[in-house]
Amino acid sequence: MDIGSKIKELRVVKGLTQEELADRAELSKGFISQVERDLTSPSIATLSDILQCLGVSVAEFFAEDSDDQVVFKDEDYFEKIDSDLKNTVEWIIPNAQKNIMEPIRLTLAAGGQTYPDTPHEGEEFGYVIKGEITIHIGKKTHAAKAGESFYYTPEKKHHISSKKGAKLIWVSSPPSF
Repeated sequence: MDIGSKIKELRVVKGLTQEELADRAELSKGFISQVERDLTSPSIATLSDILQCLGVSVAEFFAEDSDDQVVFKDEDYFEKIDSDLKNTVEWIIPNAQKNIMEPIRLTLAAGGQTYPDTPHEGEEFGYVIKGEITIHIGKKTHAAKAGESFYYTPEKKHHISSKKGAKLIWVSSPPSF
């Protein structure tokens, strides 16, 4: 592990100069500079002091970075078919409900719709891949066809329907699907 560059990275993220970090840790600026360039190694006690000033525990500092999945494939998706409403919802980012936004791929059969959702905080965005949809927001409706997108704040009861069928990407923030 490259301790020096990791300390420098944390310092920069915290918006501290070497001098500010040195003052907080009761060390010299020169010592911090040498540590960051891996010219010297701090004792465990000194490293602990530096990390405390940076708001990181020793355990967090030495924990390996997790390899978060970035690309998702068909086998990663979770699908729910609602035969009553004639729709298929595919969660294309597994466990997205824990994230800030939740994208789904929605397929509506002819005459299909989503379950009417009650007003909630956040934002809704979608892009129609195929077909035509009607977005129902309160008492108003809005049409969108393939190649068009939509955006609204879900302050009123809302849902999507399609007379002939459609496929779209729909993103909700915060997650609500």
